[in-house]
Amino acid sequence: MELVKSVYKLTKQFPKSELYNLVAQINRSAVSIPSNIAEGAGRDSNKDFLNFLSYAQGSAYELNTQLLLSKDLGFINESDFSEIEQYLLEIQKMNFSFQKKLKSNL
Repeated sequence: MELVKSVYKLTKQFPKSELYNLVAQINRSAVSIPSNIAEGAGRDSNKDFLNFLSYAQGSAYELNTQLLLSKDLGFINESDFSEIEQYLLEIQKMNFSFQKKLKSNL
């Protein structure tokens, strides 16, 4: 959830012209990560949970790509990008490890 809050705070500084473009997409990707994890946790099987963890992982990579583009376009600075990227890397590592553990229990 900290990642989502950080992303929302970061995108507030984007140009208004990006509000319905890149900002909306970035915010959706960020929210999608914990939302998919939560939805998967509420499913009846580890197999279903794995699918939702996979969706969350995809959203994390999507968010990273969008933030890279935002940095390249000058909407965010290197420091802000690096901070968010560290959150993302940690989430991706935890997610991958959790998926691996669930797969071993199938």
